Amino acid sequence: MKLLISGPPASGKSTLISKIVDFLRKNDIKVGGIITPEIREKGIRIGFKVVDLMTLKEIVFASVNYRSSYKVGKYFVDVGLFESVAIDALEKAEKESEIIVIDEVGKMELFSKNFEEMVKRIFIGHKPVLAVIHRNYLDEYRGYGKVYWLEREKWSEIYNSIFSEIQKIFQFRR
Repeated sequence: MKLLISGPPASGKSTLISKIVDFLRKNDIKVGGIITPEIREKGIRIGFKVVDLMTLKEIVFASVNYRSSYKVGKYFVDVGLFESVAIDALEKAEKESEIIVIDEVGKMELFSKNFEEMVKRIFIGHKPVLAVIHRNYLDEYRGYGKVYWLEREKWSEIYNSIFSEIQKIFQFRR
């Protein structure tokens, strides 16, 4: 089962992922993959880091303070730094986790062709996947799984639907 979440900015996609990951961990489900939380200084977003959900290794891969040829808005992206955590995390998740989480598949992350290939391989693999797909890439990835369009006013409804799907995936072990 592949569950894909998309929606407008600030609709709660990463919050939803975080709550599901917490639930899975509390129920002894081995979660692997990555998240890419924002970094704020004095309330202002200055960049993003990538975090390996199994090892908790993290690194800043996009920042207003970097300089590179890869840029999204005001953020410069260091593809090598991103890959140094993301690729290892996803490879390990493929081998060792019970569910793979990818937050998110978006422009910054897709500067890495290795990441793009890895994501597509994971999507055709046998493990359950919970992924955030940036709305601009949804058409390309829609065919890999069940899509949930998240908007703030429907947050609880979508969360409950995804939570129900997650329970179905793992209930046979209880």
